[in-house]
Amino acid sequence: MNQTAQPHTSAWVTFTYVSFAASLLMVICGIYFLPLDLWVKGYLLMGIVMLVQSCITMTKTVRDVHESSRLVNRIEDARAERILMEASKAA
Repeated sequence: MNQTAQPHTSAWVTFTYVSFAASLLMVICGIYFLPLDLWVKGYLLMGIVMLVQSCITMTKTVRDVHESSRLVNRIEDARAERILMEASKAA
């Protein structure tokens, strides 16, 4: 029952931050250079900000649900192990 979480390497963390920043910069530059009115550009930018925010929220929620299910499973495993140990002592 050894479930140790392995931390991410610093290279991976750096890669994710750089990827996010680069993609955000490219999208913002793309919107800036579109031949559209300012209000249309603002609408597109608001949509992108909301999309990024909802992606972050969804990712956190999925991770929280997964982490809570792992905790519940560990508690159930510990109960089952305790019952088995008590049964083996009684026998």
